Amino acid sequence: MTSPLELQEIARAIAEEAGELAHRRRVAGVAIAASKSTLADIVTEADREVEALIRSRLAAARPEDGFLGEESGDAEGTSGITWVVDPIDGTVNYAFGIPSWAVSIAAVSGSVDPGEWRALAGVVHAPTLGETFRAAEGEGAWLGDIRLQVNTDAPAGALLGTGLGYDPRTHTGDLETLRRAMPLARDIRRIGAASLDLAFVAAGRLDGYFERGLRPWDIAAGRLLVDEAGGRTGWFAPDEFGRHLAITGGPELYERLRERILG
Repeated sequence: MTSPLELQEIARAIAEEAGELAHRRRVAGVAIAASKSTLADIVTEADREVEALIRSRLAAARPEDGFLGEESGDAEGTSGITWVVDPIDGTVNYAFGIPSWAVSIAAVSGSVDPGEWRALAGVVHAPTLGETFRAAEGEGAWLGDIRLQVNTDAPAGALLGTGLGYDPRTHTGDLETLRRAMPLARDIRRIGAASLDLAFVAAGRLDGYFERGLRPWDIAAGRLLVDEAGGRTGWFAPDEFGRHLAITGGPELYERLRERILG
């Protein structure tokens, strides 16, 4: 049986190759969009091309595994392992030249529902930041040679990450969620890429993070990073718009956020 560490290494190698491709397409796309197309079209094509690369590499390395991707849908496997992929997480940042975007690849077993699966390995690779966060079940979370650890103390208040949905109908609810969390906050960050928010919680750059509307590929790798760094992540029932709520942080902050947001 393939170990979580072996799955992590597969994810790392593919994520770094995919990140190089996405970065090249972004640089080239700016020039192309100036005369031939729109940058939005370039970003869409880059998403598809990067996911196709990831999918082909995984199929070659692990032909019996399943696949769940943001762009190309899902395919069942026979091994009991599914790869959950976001080829470019933070596409708006990517389109605008903001460096906060990442390639997220995770291997999970069992259900592809984040509330039910068992995460085995996960990698969040941020090409423009030059950082690759990685985790394997039972082996900790790492950035290079540095083992990651969530923050467990925030005497001046918690530095929290969050996000807002694109649908204007959801903004009132999102702002109410933010209002509920604010008594715990020192300040708020809106990074725009859930995989990086989660990686930053694991690395202690954020104390906690919450957001409604994430999809399985947004949270798959980052959640394992947080869990392996000593934190907790919850995936809660959807609201009236069908949006699940994710909350994460150190164990104590996680509980306080859950109580504040959900009552």
